[in-house]
Amino acid sequence: MATYKGIKGFNIQTVSSDPPAPFIGEVWYNSASATVKYFGIQTAAWSSGGNLTTARFYLAGAGTQTAALAFGGGSPPPAATEEYNGSSWTNGGSLTNGRTTLGGAGTQTAGLAFGGEPTTAVTEEYNGSSWTNGGNMGTARYQLSGCGTQTAGLAFGGRTPPVTTATEEYNGSSWTAGGVLPATKFFAAGAGTQTAGLAFGGSPGTKNTTEEYNGTAWTAGGTLNTARLMLAGAGIQTAALAFGGKSPDITAATEEYNGTAWTDTSSMSKARYGMAGAGTTTAALAFGGDGNPPGELATTEEFNGATPATFTVGTD
Repeated sequence: MATYKGIKGFNIQTVSSDPPAPFIGEVWYNSASATVKYFGIQTAAWSSGGNLTTARFYLAGAGTQTAALAFGGGSPPPAATEEYNGSSWTNGGSLTNGRTTLGGAGTQTAGLAFGGEPTTAVTEEYNGSSWTNGGNMGTARYQLSGCGTQTAGLAFGGRTPPVTTATEEYNGSSWTAGGVLPATKFFAAGAGTQTAGLAFGGSPGTKNTTEEYNGTAWTAGGTLNTARLMLAGAGIQTAALAFGGKSPDITAATEEYNGTAWTDTSSMSKARYGMAGAGTTTAALAFGGDGNPPGELATTEEFNGATPATFTVGTD
């Protein structure tokens, strides 16, 4: 019979408790639990979260996996706001102006909603319990994208109509013009900050393009492996996540961006489009949308990226 020593050239160490800081590939025998363990990489995966209270699509999102914000959307009431605590959604203060295909940014206690359909330039700010009006955008539009924070937001693309390349920057009270997108884009996804933003996917057609914003101008980034529109995103410019959308079929495909290139990772359980996203590449959230068969969804999924973890491989 082959032994670990025969294969690896050394014995497994015996310890009474798991090492406090193991290295990747380390193997040990825990005498207290009578188990053989090793330290490796946990595969990235999506898992089910708590359903939205109101099923909807074409909504906006903000925040993190354990403190997310969902607002607006294409199912009555389009002004509804919900807050996620990592396991369930509860109702928050409603938008003053109900709308769909709007842009979103910020956090659960400092959210930003802007634009949307019916075509509007209205901006609202959320304080964790209620929305109040902020400064209007210079260009009224819908099917736009956004990222950033309540005091440093970024809005780009969308339809006015027609389609626009306009980018605007928010300082907490008013919007000013920023560098225009290289090409018209709507139904795209956004991630990042006002000075390090990311736009990816979208329409006209079905786009696989990515653009990076440096606070002044947009430049081309790596292309998505799956061209799509009506997708959602999360993360920052150098560590972003793209998921769902139409390509043209409804997809559950998920991709991760490292600041240069996109790579495929674990797909969502539910293929859908018109959903919202929040969080990071290691802890993201997808919620709402429309799927097949057609209809508003309340589905929430949580993404946990590839992370170091301890695995049990055998017992006495």
